[in-house]
Amino acid sequence: MPHGKNWLMGCLWASLSLLVPGRAAEALSAGPFAAQFPLTLGGGWRIEAGGPLMSYQVQGPVAAWTFSPILAYRQDPETDTEEFDFAYPLLTYHRFGTEYRCQLFQLFSLSGGRNQRDQTARQLTLFPFYFQQRSVNPEENYTAVLPFYGHLRHRLFRDDIRFVLLPLYVQTRNKDILTDNYLLPFIHVRHGDALRGWQVWPLIGHEHKGITTLTNGFNEVQTVGGHDKFFALWPLFFNQHTGIGTDNPEHTQILLPFYSLQRSPHRDSTTWLWPFFTLTDDRERKYREWDSPWPLIVFARGEGKTANRVWPLFSQARAGGHETAFYLWPLYRSTHLRAAPLDRERVRILFYLYSHLTESNTVTGTVLRRTDLWPLYTAHLDHDGLERHQFLALLEPFVPNNRAIARSYSSLWDLWHWENNPRTGASSQALLWNLYRRERTPDTRKCSLLFGLFQYQSTPRGRRWRLFYLPVAHAAPAVRAHRDAPS
Repeated sequence: MPHGKNWLMGCLWASLSLLVPGRAAEALSAGPFAAQFPLTLGGGWRIEAGGPLMSYQVQGPVAAWTFSPILAYRQDPETDTEEFDFAYPLLTYHRFGTEYRCQLFQLFSLSGGRNQRDQTARQLTLFPFYFQQRSVNPEENYTAVLPFYGHLRHRLFRDDIRFVLLPLYVQTRNKDILTDNYLLPFIHVRHGDALRGWQVWPLIGHEHKGITTLTNGFNEVQTVGGHDKFFALWPLFFNQHTGIGTDNPEHTQILLPFYSLQRSPHRDSTTWLWPFFTLTDDRERKYREWDSPWPLIVFARGEGKTANRVWPLFSQARAGGHETAFYLWPLYRSTHLRAAPLDRERVRILFYLYSHLTESNTVTGTVLRRTDLWPLYTAHLDHDGLERHQFLALLEPFVPNNRAIARSYSSLWDLWHWENNPRTGASSQALLWNLYRRERTPDTRKCSLLFGLFQYQSTPRGRRWRLFYLPVAHAAPAVRAHRDAPS
């Protein structure tokens, strides 16, 4: 990956400082053409050039540059991370220490580094045809060429996968359970620790697991419940017993569409003419619920849950510290979660058209707020009080925490923004990519207009005006104090 700091500094300063006479020794103020300014929301500085197209910034040890919307690069030596994007999400490269991953539109990927077993490995993927891994441990090596022949390890939620002429034969292993599939997914035979099973899907299938024990991390022996599952003419008939040998064994039987029943010491649920009429009695969570049909019409009463729903007209539901509501779905929806120290409330109108989020820390008293009005506006206030407002937000409401989207694309439609830092007392705003820019700190004021042709700056040393980049007036502190005195 290219080293962003030296390369972009040469590009920007070698050209821009020569084109704006007398500006190389101080911060540039040439509007959309070129501007340099301190970062309001964090220590550091930033250069922008060519309107929204080019930028370079340094914030502490972190350096980043962009050529929007094609190239973006970020480097953080403290965490030993690198990020490079080309036409995100077309091509990306991310590195964290010795681990790295490069992908092309999620179809071709190359990754490496130390895995969870502290072994160095390299992976090459050309999805969905070719998978390869090479590791310092030969037992972790694998190669797969779909659909002909292959072997995979720790992929696709399985510990081990072997196949020949997929889907003719596939063998998978997940912990101690080994499954042989023939004409996947129709026929399989499965066995493991006290487990035996088979199926000819969708006609018939049966699986039985006995009661077993295991020793947990505290060197305590725990009982693992068994089960017995049977189906015929899937998904019409099921009969299964789970949690065998535990304090909450459960029996479930389904014959669609006539009935469905669930029985256990903690919970009973019965459905007639599925899914039209359902009655649930949850003794563990202490509530009773009536559905007709679920999930369109729901009524629940009890200590553990209260609900009134007639979709799409209205809904009000409460379960523990979680509350939800909607009216004329999806016109208005709200959620409220109370899980100390977190108190989180969100309101949405027409999905992403309008969204307002509030997160409070009930211990520290800090508050996070975010408001989105797509595609016009987005605003964010974090727990440290750092605040930012932006006019035009085409993608931010859909992916609010996607740093790559913000880095590569946000500047293209950021027509106006305002930032405020209460810790330092600094604030700034920019219109049309710095065509107008204003900055404030407790001791200084700075304003630039029309490509920097008009500039004003106020500091404890006095006031200064520039017109067409040339100084035209200067006021000393004494003069400024006299002018600012009340009449």
